[in-house]
Amino acid sequence: MAKKTEKKSGEQTTKGPKSLFEQKYRNECIPGLMKKFAYANPMQVPRITKVVVNTTLKDAISDFKILEAAAQELGQITGQRPVYTMAKKSISTFKLRKGMKIGACVTLRGLKMYEFLNRLFNVALPRVRDFKGVSNKAFDGRGNYTLGLSEQIIFPEINYDKVQKVMGMNVTIVTTAKKNEEAHALLQALGMPFKR
Repeated sequence: MAKKTEKKSGEQTTKGPKSLFEQKYRNECIPGLMKKFAYANPMQVPRITKVVVNTTLKDAISDFKILEAAAQELGQITGQRPVYTMAKKSISTFKLRKGMKIGACVTLRGLKMYEFLNRLFNVALPRVRDFKGVSNKAFDGRGNYTLGLSEQIIFPEINYDKVQKVMGMNVTIVTTAKKNEEAHALLQALGMPFKR
């Protein structure tokens, strides 16, 4: 028979492996933000709930294989299989029909989300040519931040020789912050390289 282990008071049970990035949030960001914004409770501290990475390709209308390759690359970057996004309405000028696959999207949560953000902040963004930091004004007023990337080759997972087409993508970081100021402080504490 397996022994029952009693949980001592004050101990927290771990649900799974935690990334170094998540540990940084718990050990450094929470105390720092509590002090900065005078939160009474650690649960008031804003946190990242999910990261949405998506891309749309106009060439997918004429050649679906380009979209398939882009979705595969998006999967390599995020470590999760993407879903295809469909056109919401028909536009005859662009030969676009409603329901046609025109993009790919991945929603990351938990461990994969933290690992992706770690690679984005510390590996991918510094590889952008003439990089001087990301914009301080890309918040939506509700604590969410959207970052536009012009090419996927900044990620080390992508083999430049095998890239069929250079594609841009949007990365949306969704937080529980109620104000832009709180979200900015959270992302800055996690190491997002903002412009100075």
